Amino acid sequence: MLKKLFVFLSVLFFISCAEVAGGKDPSSEKKPDGMSGTAFFLKSSAFLNDTYIPRKYTCDGENVSPDLFWGNYPPGTQSFVIIMEDPDAPFGLFVHWIVYDIPYYRNSLRENLPKTSVVDGIFKQGLNDFGRIGYFGPCPPRGMPHRYFIRIYALDIPTLGLPPGATKEDVKFAMEGHILAQTYLMGRYGK
Repeated sequence: MLKKLFVFLSVLFFISCAEVAGGKDPSSEKKPDGMSGTAFFLKSSAFLNDTYIPRKYTCDGENVSPDLFWGNYPPGTQSFVIIMEDPDAPFGLFVHWIVYDIPYYRNSLRENLPKTSVVDGIFKQGLNDFGRIGYFGPCPPRGMPHRYFIRIYALDIPTLGLPPGATKEDVKFAMEGHILAQTYLMGRYGK
């Protein structure tokens, strides 16, 4: 009985060694741009996660959007959505920026995007809670610094099918059931 078990285990070991030696090393396979085995990320050269947002990107400065870049999104991603919100606003969650229908082949947004409903003839911007299209940066009242979450969603559809200037509610409803992954970059700002 022991001899049969030893032979069986030896055969299994030999087969698994042969598969590793003759098979493909999964780490050597080239993955499409932006994808790898690590976690989906969102970064900016303007500020690091959980640090202060420079004045330039706020209503006290030039009020321009920061550059963003992302990667390691899941296979099957066809588009991205970005939403920036302040959960510390006096009257609840406050939307500062909505960008949607960003195609899968884009992995960055440049600094100072125009405040237009369609950018580069490709992707769309929504209506923020200031009642404006595009980015409107941190503008908290005096007091404790607020947190600003810039979230990115990887979707399995190429478009939300919404016109330019959509609200967050419209965007969230259209994304429902299509989110493959999400991550965020959080900055702080106070006066």
